[in-house]
Amino acid sequence: MTDSPSLPAVNREWHLVTRPVGWPKPEDFALVETEVPTPGEGQVLVRNLYVSVDPYMRGRMSAAKSYAAPYELGKAMQGGAVGEVVASNAEGFAVGDHVLHFLGWREYAAVNAKSAVKVDPDAAPLSTYLGVLGMTGLTAYAGLLRTAAFKEGDTVFVSGAAGAVGSQVGQLAKLKGAARVIGSAGSDEKVRLLVDDYGFDAAFNYKDAPVSEQLRAAAPDGIDVYFDNVGGDHLEAAIGSLNLNGRIAICGAISVYNNTEPAPGPKNLARLIQTRGRIEGFLVGDHYDLQPKFVEEVGPWVASGALKYRETVVEGIENNLEAFLGVLRGDNTGKMIVKV
Repeated sequence: MTDSPSLPAVNREWHLVTRPVGWPKPEDFALVETEVPTPGEGQVLVRNLYVSVDPYMRGRMSAAKSYAAPYELGKAMQGGAVGEVVASNAEGFAVGDHVLHFLGWREYAAVNAKSAVKVDPDAAPLSTYLGVLGMTGLTAYAGLLRTAAFKEGDTVFVSGAAGAVGSQVGQLAKLKGAARVIGSAGSDEKVRLLVDDYGFDAAFNYKDAPVSEQLRAAAPDGIDVYFDNVGGDHLEAAIGSLNLNGRIAICGAISVYNNTEPAPGPKNLARLIQTRGRIEGFLVGDHYDLQPKFVEEVGPWVASGALKYRETVVEGIENNLEAFLGVLRGDNTGKMIVKV
């Protein structure tokens, strides 16, 4: 086994201690000191440099059956992370390599080499492998192009459009020849960002007036594609503005993640009959076959600046929880990243 000469004695990691009811509270979590793990056979020890916090993590804090196993109480939580190999007990991985893996929420992780992916810090900043060139970017790509079957000339509406996924969806649509791209966000500053920086044709603050009214004003001729990150009133508004053969891709529903009672569904689902509209949910994990094509196509756009991205970076593993709660509140612009 090869390792770095000096490793600290203590590792800090975040544990879930009770399952949140409604909005997560700080007392549902604990920052715990443990020993730095020793990598077993076929493992590498990674010093995490950046970790990801994402809305889907709220679902894993519940014991309810879902597409991902619930976080275990009293154990370190998981999430995307990118870091440097500081000890290797696996063939093909050397100290100094940088890898992407899914044992975030901690400073050091013993990672099975089979589930670690080498990344090149010279090709792109390490943090982008958690965002624009990582899972969030592939989510945007697969959801728009495969699930929503986007085609040139479509009018596209994106909710949560200033977030990591939404901002990329809108830009991809423009780069692929959308006739019109509309976004919704939760502040006037984010609305300006969507139009001025990301090139959306129109955007609105959903807090200013009913979403259905603002969407009709922004898309008087209706929409062909809705990429849903929010659910609730946004989904109902999109159904109301859907054109013939319109498609809706359900990526997330952050507006209802912390509800203790089921939210009422859209009241206008019957409109899908007259529009022959389609609603389809998707998970990025079902679309990893697109990863090579995604990186091949989107990587050069990121490198050239044709596809812009923002990151909200929070410093320190001790602030990991606050960064996660910030995602649920909508504090972030673009991808929320914790610099460990």
